[in-house]
Amino acid sequence: MIESGLDSAAKKRLSTLKAGERIDPEFALEIARNASVHELGEAALKQRRARHGDKAYYVYNQHLNYTNVCRNQCRFCAFFKKAGEEGGYTYSLEEARKRLTDRIHEPIREIHITGGLNPDLPYQYYLDLLALCKEVRPQAVVKAFTAVEVAHFADTLGTDEATVLREMKAVGLDALPGGGAEVFSPAMREQLCPEKVTADRWLHIHGLAHDMGIKTNSTMLFGHIESWEDRIYHMERLRAAEDEKPGFIVFIPLAYQPRNNALSAAGPTGEDYLRTISVSRLFLDNIPHIKAYWAFSGIKAAQMALWAGADDFDGTIVEEKIGHAAGADSPKGMTISELVETIAATGFTPVERDTFFAEL
Repeated sequence: MIESGLDSAAKKRLSTLKAGERIDPEFALEIARNASVHELGEAALKQRRARHGDKAYYVYNQHLNYTNVCRNQCRFCAFFKKAGEEGGYTYSLEEARKRLTDRIHEPIREIHITGGLNPDLPYQYYLDLLALCKEVRPQAVVKAFTAVEVAHFADTLGTDEATVLREMKAVGLDALPGGGAEVFSPAMREQLCPEKVTADRWLHIHGLAHDMGIKTNSTMLFGHIESWEDRIYHMERLRAAEDEKPGFIVFIPLAYQPRNNALSAAGPTGEDYLRTISVSRLFLDNIPHIKAYWAFSGIKAAQMALWAGADDFDGTIVEEKIGHAAGADSPKGMTISELVETIAATGFTPVERDTFFAEL
């Protein structure tokens, strides 16, 4: 365990931070590197409790990863397949309908849709998929298509992202997931995902969505070859974007999964995961929620994260494919009773929510 390396002034500042108080990137970097995990966790827990008390949120949701065929070849990704490669798949609309109707007896509140950049799928497919979700689940929130996918649709059509978002909102899009952000550092993106849209374009698309009243998630992939400077820079860009065009619902630190991909980095330790949760809670003063995404971190680490600043445990998920392709050893889904019991075992109060954190 790393002992505290903070001087007395920094220790005092960390321990006396007020709820919502803004810290600068230099102080965030100092505490990330030098504070003990206990000091960080205590400060972040105080902030978390000031915002949310002892509530720990969860959502009854379903993931739909409609294709793994992707023209990009991100170095950290074990999910993608090239067109025509063995193991590649794309759901027809009939297959998507079956996956939705197979769980029609369950009171699912959110449908989460992401996939690869499949060059063979027509734009109409995505509009039809959104309409299908609303037909089968008219009361559910449809959270669909990362900014990377939205950019792909716009480029394929030869139009702009705002047009894509308006058309998708008209047929059922309610919110955007936060995937594709990875790490905003240009040097890191060049090594990790040179084919992917830039950080500026990712942020631009989320800003457009916010302008249209479409709220969005935000993420950061960490625990691979990035530095703490890269992580703080990433959070700083998100915080500035939220200041300019508010609309981020939650921040999700995504633990890099080390198997079956070209990057071959080690992945974060448990302590590194908790540090990242705590620093994100302390730094992102204008993003209300921090998610402990159990599908990537594992259940025990996610439970600990609730004590380190996180307030959301995500949801039932069922059939998560992306992290598990890279070796995630968590379950692919959880029942509501399992979620409630898992959260309650930490000492926090389980609270069911919708996508926008309205309590149900």
